[in-house]
Amino acid sequence: MAKILPIYGGQAVIEGVMMGGKYTTVTAVRRKDQSVSYFEAKKKEFRSLSLFKKIPVIRGIVAIIEASAIGTKHLNYASEVYDEEPGQTEAKQEVSKKGFHLETVIGLTAIGILSFLFAKFIFTLVPAFIANLFEPIISGDIAQVLLEGFFKILLLIGYVYFISLTPMMKRLFQYHGAEHKVINTYESGAALTVANVREHSRLHYRCGSSFILFTAIISIFLYFFVPTEPLWLRLIYRIALIPLDLGLAYEILRLTNKVRHIPVLGWLGYPGLWVQLLTTKEPDDDQIEIGIHAFEKMRHRESVIEQNQALVDQVL
Repeated sequence: MAKILPIYGGQAVIEGVMMGGKYTTVTAVRRKDQSVSYFEAKKKEFRSLSLFKKIPVIRGIVAIIEASAIGTKHLNYASEVYDEEPGQTEAKQEVSKKGFHLETVIGLTAIGILSFLFAKFIFTLVPAFIANLFEPIISGDIAQVLLEGFFKILLLIGYVYFISLTPMMKRLFQYHGAEHKVINTYESGAALTVANVREHSRLHYRCGSSFILFTAIISIFLYFFVPTEPLWLRLIYRIALIPLDLGLAYEILRLTNKVRHIPVLGWLGYPGLWVQLLTTKEPDDDQIEIGIHAFEKMRHRESVIEQNQALVDQVL
């Protein structure tokens, strides 16, 4: 029987990579003086949410909120530490060990969640407005929904394509590729060396880029069940369906990851992989090295936390 590997994920940050496990998340950043700085943010288990994490669809919404909150903390750390003078390295690393103050954590969590929701609202409402402009020419609920879905996917792909042309986003997408390559290398069982990682794919079935595309595709099917006229009612339904859309997309993402090695069924994840051709770029060796640093540091911290938890369980 094949060994079941832990599920790891991550994201790209400014000049670095964040890797996350079951208990903690770790970011490695390449500073201007070429040194590597680390930041760790342990995952907090809220008992009030534990039940919701077991309910299909709803668990996806909880996961998105947690990912937005954690990701914002790591992005904030990376942007701050990269711009600092080399002499401030030790001081910043000491602060990272202590963690953020409660007020900062709450603020960053709110920013991460609100930023995600704002973007979701834009990519949900703008296509509805545009499709409605064509109503005199292309009318009927089915035609309008299909037209709206076309504009939504076009807006999403176009946005990603144009931001990928900027130097800053190109480097960010290279680190995104490094993150995927490291995880793919680990899941293949190969040693985490720069040479091995370079040979693996920069695409991955569990990527958030795939999730975003799935929300656009699933929304098209959901909109068939609600009216498109008048416009104000159409917009209200679009907003009301956002939680269901997010939850279903999360379940589809999990499903495509589970069946990715099954012939034919593996094709279900292809649309998401195609989007990743835009959201990831081939990293250089230094960027791959940062991805390895982040992953190994995270794995080490996960091991320490598990050992400490085992000791506590023995005492109890």
